[in-house]
This record gives sequence, structure tokens and C-alpha cells, in this order.
Amino acid sequence: MQVKDISLADYIGVSQSKHATYVPHTAGRYSAKRFRKAQCPIVERLTNSLMMHGRNNGKKLMAVRIMKHAMELIHLLTDQNPIQIIVEAVINSGPREDATRIGSAGVVRRQAVDISPLRRVNQAIYLLTTGARESAFRNVKTIAECLADELINAAKGSSNSYAIKKKDEIERVAKANR
Repeated sequence: MQVKDISLADYIGVSQSKHATYVPHTAGRYSAKRFRKAQCPIVERLTNSLMMHGRNNGKKLMAVRIMKHAMELIHLLTDQNPIQIIVEAVINSGPREDATRIGSAGVVRRQAVDISPLRRVNQAIYLLTTGARESAFRNVKTIAECLADELINAAKGSSNSYAIKKKDEIERVAKANR
């Protein structure tokens, strides 16, 4: 596995020596300290992010099953290592620039700011899982299929991906507020 983006290399956990995990379940060991989640394996971060929206809270086994199916589908569709596809999807769908609100003397205006590498990874994971969740809602496709499609499209940089569309929108707003 190689991370092509140098700035995100320390924040995407895929190295074989540290992250040789068989089940993406570490029981919250990475949430004890402030920036320790940067060392958490990327597959587990994605799995944890799938457990959102009230009815899915805490259902880790369901999230692990979805992830497993999605990875099998990715392997069947692309004949590549699914973890490499996930890494590329995270790199491609993390916005590099954002607009923040700066208020002075009652006048609130937006100002473009660069995004830290850890926030880029966090934002990318959030956008990928949100896209999969939204496309699976009221749809015959399972969430695993939707997640696989989302990851493959994001890895290619295709604009069919929800995460890529949102990233472009965030960066466009930031560019307008430079």
C-alpha cells in the first residue's frame, strides 16, 4: 500500500507493521488521547463512521459486515487491493481549502483557510460514508454496494461520487471567499 499524497501519509494508517489487523475493532483504544486517531487503521475509521444516524449507533458488527461486503465487491469490480482503493478515495475526496466565518464588529464574513491533513482525512471519511448512506436510502441496492460504488468513483476522481462533488463545492466556496 502506498499513499501518494505526502501530506496525508502520516494520517492514513495502512502500514503493514503497525496496522496488520484482521478485524477492524480496537474497542476505542484510539480515542483516549487527542491526536491518536491519526494512527488508527483507515479501514476501522471508515467502519466506525458507518455507525451513524441514531438507528445504527453502536452496531459495530453490522458496520464490519457492510465493510467486508464492500471490500469484496471492490476487489471483484476493480481487481485491485480494496485498501489501496480506499486510500485513493480518501486522498481524492478530502478538501484542501475551506471557508471559515470571521466576525469583527458585528460584521460576519467568510475567509478562505487551508485545511490540516487530519481534518482532510476526517472530512473525506465523513463525505464518503454520507454519500453511501444517502444513495442506499430508499434504494434497492444495499449499503455495501453503494459504499463500494462510492469508493471506486472517488478513487477514480469521478464526479458521480457524492464525496467528490461536495469537495469541489467546498473548494469553490473557499475560492470565492479568498
